[in-house]
Amino acid sequence: MQSSRTGSIPRLRTAALCLLLVSSAASADRPFAPGGSDDTIFADGFDGVVVVPPVSGYDDLVEGDLGPAFDYNGIHYHDANGIGGVFPDGSTFTAEDVGSDFIIEDITDFYVDFPDFGSPPNALTFGNTYVPGPNLSIGAMVRATMDLGAPANAASLVLAYYENGPWGGIEIHLDALAGDAVVASDTLTIADGGGRDNATTAALGVTGATFDTLKLYATYAAQPSAPRVMIDDLTVSAAPPR
Repeated sequence: MQSSRTGSIPRLRTAALCLLLVSSAASADRPFAPGGSDDTIFADGFDGVVVVPPVSGYDDLVEGDLGPAFDYNGIHYHDANGIGGVFPDGSTFTAEDVGSDFIIEDITDFYVDFPDFGSPPNALTFGNTYVPGPNLSIGAMVRATMDLGAPANAASLVLAYYENGPWGGIEIHLDALAGDAVVASDTLTIADGGGRDNATTAALGVTGATFDTLKLYATYAAQPSAPRVMIDDLTVSAAPPR
């Protein structure tokens, strides 16, 4: 299976899912794993209590294109892609090439074979393409912003993405911001093993500070890039009430 860098993304057939090596150990190492206590997030001392589900699995949403912004579980998602950038081989892409929408994918076939990744049946991807039904497309992700409904002190997500092939060396970042200041961050560098690209999984998490915004984005040589990324189980822990 070879994924293209721009335009339509190839479909992941069930038979091709053997490329996704998701182990139980990887799931066990996932930071802030789902299944913790039901956190209550306080907007402030006067606004009362905003109850936000601690894990956003997107499983009650309808598969399809959500557009460039949407609200879910008290979180405002916006600024999906919308800019051009570069790939590791020096080629470039435009905002139009990668699309600018959030997309819900039904990936039932994926979860049948790999139940340790995220939660069935949906996940969130990006760009301009999705595959109706239980198969999927992993979309292009340049950037996405998530404004939290109230302050948090820890957050994590799991992601599936392509490594090797044309993607090796791209960095995927998760930043936590308080206002405009980055107060915590986590980064993974996509493996550059050469040869054909293949799908894999990882987790990103931030903790150790109070923040109100999350930014997920990709860079190569400090410039925007567009790996293929799908996320699930965004987990947010409430900051203590003031």
